[in-house]
Parts: sequence; C-alpha cells; structure tokens
Amino acid sequence: MKRTAFVLLLAIICAATLFANGTKESAAESKVIDNLRVYYVPSREPSEIITETAPLKELLKTELAKEGYTVNNVEIQVGTSYEAVGVALSAGTADVGLIPANTYLLYDDGCDVILTATRDGLSVDSDDPRDWNNNEPITASDVQAVGYRALMIAGPSEKAQAIRAKVNAGEKLSWDDLNSANWAVMSSTSPAGYVYPTIWLMDNYDGKTIADLAHTVQADSYGSAFARLASGQIDILVTYADARRDYEDDWTTSYGRTADIWAETDVIGVTPMIYNDTVSVSKTSAIMTPEFIEALQNAFMRLNETEEGKRVIAIYSHTGYQKAVSSDYDNERKAQELIRQAGN
Repeated sequence: MKRTAFVLLLAIICAATLFANGTKESAAESKVIDNLRVYYVPSREPSEIITETAPLKELLKTELAKEGYTVNNVEIQVGTSYEAVGVALSAGTADVGLIPANTYLLYDDGCDVILTATRDGLSVDSDDPRDWNNNEPITASDVQAVGYRALMIAGPSEKAQAIRAKVNAGEKLSWDDLNSANWAVMSSTSPAGYVYPTIWLMDNYDGKTIADLAHTVQADSYGSAFARLASGQIDILVTYADARRDYEDDWTTSYGRTADIWAETDVIGVTPMIYNDTVSVSKTSAIMTPEFIEALQNAFMRLNETEEGKRVIAIYSHTGYQKAVSSDYDNERKAQELIRQAGN
C-alpha cells in the first residue's frame, strides 16, 4: 500500500510539473508578436515618411521588450490615402495607425483610439489672421499643445496678393473673393486640409463649404500643394498651422522662389482648434489584446525619452503621446456632424 501511495504521489507531482511548464510555455508564447503592422497617413511625401520613421522598428521592439513582449518584426507602411489607412485598420490588415482624429472617427467602428499626440505650440495662437501675419516668421513654443489650428494661406500670385492686402487692411473677405480664387485642398477626411477649413467657411459665409468653391484641386500631399502655390497654379491652400515652417527651405530651393516663404505668403483665415492626431489600433487584429494595447501605450509614451525617438515622432510634429479614450474626441464628432449636415 505504501509503495502504491508513493507511486501515485510521484505521478501527481510529475503531472503538476508538466502542467506548470506547459502553462509557462503558453504564457511565453502569448508574449511573442510575430509581425506588428504600423500604418501612416500620407500627409507628407510617402518616401520621406518611410525614411524618417525607419528607426521606429527597432525602437518599438526595444520598448515593447520592456513590457515583456518579443516582437519579431515591425512593418511600416504609408497608406495611399487617409481612407485607405482607416479601411486597413477596420479590416485588420493594419494593427496600428497614426491617423488624424477625423479619420479615426470615420472608422471608429473598426478601430480604437489609444493615444493622442502632443505637439510644440507656436508663437502665435489667434483667431485673427493679422496676428499671424504681423508676427512672422512663426516659431515654435516650448508649451506643449493638445491641438492645433488650420490656416488658409494665400501665396504670391496676383489674385492672392490682392486677397492678402485686403485681409491685412482689416477688411472682411467676400465670398466672391474666395470663390474666384484657385484653391488646393486635401482628402475630404483631412482635418487641416479639408474638414476644419470647411467649418470655417460655414461659420463665416452662410453655410458655404469647400464643395461650393468654383475652383479647387485635391493635392496628393502638402508638399505638392506648396509647390503649386509657389508656381502660381493656385492662389490659396489649406494646411496645418506650422506647415510653412516645414516647407520654408523648399520654398527657395525645390520650388524656385527668390524671396522667402514668410514674405510671399500670408494667412487669410484661421480655424478653431483641432484636436491632435491619434494612435489608433484595429479592433479586428488578433494581436490587439488589452494587455498588448497597454504595452503599446507605454512604449509610444517613452519614445520621446531618446533623441532618436524624438526624431522619429517629429515626422508629424509630434513631441509625445498621452493616453486617450474615445470621449476625448467628442468635439471632433460635432465637427463631423456639421460636415454631414452640409452635405445633405
């Protein structure tokens, strides 16, 4: 009997050990991510985004390792449009998307916001375009901002100069002034390149929208929009508030102007504050567990702790990230509702 009891006890111990080891191996396997697919929207030249964000691959691997995750590969892609990134997140062919608030809201059935970006503020933050024009060049501020403005910027063409002069003299632009000009806009889901300029028009011109303008062209990037502004192909473009700082050098090199961008452009309209970009994750991606989402949040929030990390996130003028929830973007939902109403 004693021998039988001993054998039985030994068998129980062995089974328990095997079960414990199996549990440990399963837990270890669950901490391995084979491929993490990170998508960017094409708000700058795609090749530039790919080059500038290449170090993100190793940075994310390192930071996620601190959270207990082994990531074998980080894949970085730039969507063909803002909408394409939203569709990829919804379909689960992208795991993480760095997307504007507006794009997130259009696809929030298929993706969750987990972080919002912080940015350096600017030396001017005013509703009056003359404050921007009287204090050029616009410089960075050390105050971190959770939102930014969109600007309507007029260039060096004859038509644009007349509009600039009227604004700087304190005169209100008429609808005819704007409707007779040539405009460059971005995709209809771009906050600074379409949505908020539309809201500005609606607020100031009896519900008129970008769709009501007689002469618009959709640019494939802000770089190409500024190139058209410099050449005189367009008179006005819509863009994020610090865009001229990003294209200041290109203005007198790639775009062939002799005077600087501050001398040859002026702000003619300023939108309300736009809530910053999101880091959003796919609801249909198999790897997006609550635990991994928390690990991603912590990893992204540490990116600004190194110089290399700061350079990577600067591609979108981000300076850091903070945790976000869907309700943070309720004001953006109101903006979307205005757009939908205008389209009916």
